[in-house]
Amino acid sequence: MNPTRRTVLLAGATAALLPSLPAAAAPDRRAPKAAALQPYASYWYPDSLPSGTPGTGITWRSLKSWRPADDPDLAFNAATVPLAPRFTPTPANPTARAGQARIQSLVSFGPTAGNPSQGAATADYYALTHWAYIDELVFWGGSSGEGLILAPNAPIVDAAHRHGVPVLGNIFLPPVAYGGQLQWTRDLVQKDAAGRYPLAERLVAVADAYGFDGWFVNAETSGGNTALGTAMLGFMRELKTLAKAKGQRVTWYDSMTVNGSVSWQGALNSQNEAFFQAADDMFVDFRWTAAKLTSSGQRAGQLGRSRYELWAGVDVESNGWNSSVNWDAMVPRDKAHVVSVGFYRPEWTRNHLPADGRGPGAFHAADDRFWTGRSLDPSRPDGTDGWRAPAVSVADRSTATEVPFASVFNTGHGLRWYEDGEVTSDKPWNHLGLQDRLPSRRWVVHTDGRRPAVTLDFEDAWRGGSSVLVDGELDAPAVLDVYATRLPITADTVVELTHRTDAGSVKVELAVATAEPSSPGATPPYTYFPVNSGGAWQTSTVRLTGLTGTAHAIGVRLTATGGAVKWRLGGIAVREAVTTPAAPTGFRITAASGGDLRLAWNPGSGDDVRHHTLHRVLADGTRRFLGGTCQPAYFVAGLQPEQGEQAARLELRAVGELYTSSAPVTVTHTW
Repeated sequence: MNPTRRTVLLAGATAALLPSLPAAAAPDRRAPKAAALQPYASYWYPDSLPSGTPGTGITWRSLKSWRPADDPDLAFNAATVPLAPRFTPTPANPTARAGQARIQSLVSFGPTAGNPSQGAATADYYALTHWAYIDELVFWGGSSGEGLILAPNAPIVDAAHRHGVPVLGNIFLPPVAYGGQLQWTRDLVQKDAAGRYPLAERLVAVADAYGFDGWFVNAETSGGNTALGTAMLGFMRELKTLAKAKGQRVTWYDSMTVNGSVSWQGALNSQNEAFFQAADDMFVDFRWTAAKLTSSGQRAGQLGRSRYELWAGVDVESNGWNSSVNWDAMVPRDKAHVVSVGFYRPEWTRNHLPADGRGPGAFHAADDRFWTGRSLDPSRPDGTDGWRAPAVSVADRSTATEVPFASVFNTGHGLRWYEDGEVTSDKPWNHLGLQDRLPSRRWVVHTDGRRPAVTLDFEDAWRGGSSVLVDGELDAPAVLDVYATRLPITADTVVELTHRTDAGSVKVELAVATAEPSSPGATPPYTYFPVNSGGAWQTSTVRLTGLTGTAHAIGVRLTATGGAVKWRLGGIAVREAVTTPAAPTGFRITAASGGDLRLAWNPGSGDDVRHHTLHRVLADGTRRFLGGTCQPAYFVAGLQPEQGEQAARLELRAVGELYTSSAPVTVTHTW
């Protein structure tokens, strides 16, 4: 069993902030050519490579020798969604604050090696959806036997950017006890003949080419001296300067001190202050105390920096919401927050589930509990809950600011794939790049009666893999806040709801507010519009007659007219005219081995393309969904010829923000 960080600390080991050791890669039984087609997330050593040979499925690479023009997988690994601006609506409860503590999340989404670039054929994945509370995501990982510098998968960056969250790659220089070599630290901070740090330039070039937002630097290999500490400080200063010029950021982990030794301070002090000043933020090691955090915040202020640029580490890898945390040392309820919060490995919400119980429904139930709290309603926090969920302390944010705006409540994984309410693939899948902008406050329900259960449900959907399910005995009208928005309203603005009643009889009304609620947690000042309802999926188009200005909130009001209610929301759109994206061009197969294909295309003109979808067209005209991506390239694995088929016909479509699709372009693969 691999040791967790918690067991390492309890054992008194020297390692700190160490990722779980990677499981051995399964043997690749495909032919070598086929194996070479599968693109994976990229990882490197700074310069020199380990002695010996890499394990199965591992490729050793030097970052110093990387060039974008020579990167065969760049098209699969480069994110395409720009970082969206976001706003802070009136908080969902009186204790959730804006402009104070922020949340950083250090997440290991997969192994260092063998981490597919564009999702996989399983729903068992950490499909993070509570972006509204996160200010910085770190793509955690790295190991001495695989690679130390990790670039995040493009789907993760695309999903995060859609929600306004920057994503950092990870630089992990491991403790000696875990295979760390001081030479790798020296490689990272080497100078060229001009006195520059070539690896700093290369790191910024990688982030720029791959479309992510900077680097998390964690130097934990002991044995250094003052000269190495000085070199690291020079490297950090140059990295930050180069990163800032490209709109990137750098976070330092409290490990190496200015004298080159590794000594975790658990505070901002004279031993690491220079590194904090050479970075945008600092992750404060878990050894903090309330007194240390108070003094750290004060010291940051004396430096002219915000105390909220310090992330106090909270280790949840082993115990999740059962972790013992001194919340008042960071985010007290009765006074200003002291520092920000850095969650280490919140993917516990997936990992603690039994291997045969990691269906998406079970995962999201756990993840909602972690981020929202035991009440599962951020407007009604449970004061007896020992876990102070982020929703209790931190105001949510939203990126719903432009029309057209649409969502089909796709979480980025599912048990099947649906189109217009029909299953077009019965295979499980994950691809975070297909995730929608999801509701930020899940789930706020305003009612004087019994509160229904509200979940993201995976047993049926209109499009993608999930829909919103409202389930309960509605003994009074229930208003569900769906989106906090800043959407302009004109005479041509309409709202479309795609919905279905599965059980009971219910009156449905669209709720739109053109102002903020009167106080945190209050119901927005909604105007209600009747919506047709019935048993089958239907799309109701509502004109916002009488409303002008800006929509600040969009929701639904449900009133039961008979029996317990099960009602699904499959899609929502706010639009004026209906637009259709231009078709892609140049659709082609760039490499093939059996049924493994690399595909590429040129996106159509215009900026209204959300993603692309790929289908296989069978002899009877049936379209089978193969996958979708925001990248202009895609890998398809394991196609097999249908009976009597001479060639496989593939169709590619561009999908717009309103989920309208372009005309298809086709390519055939001869068997």
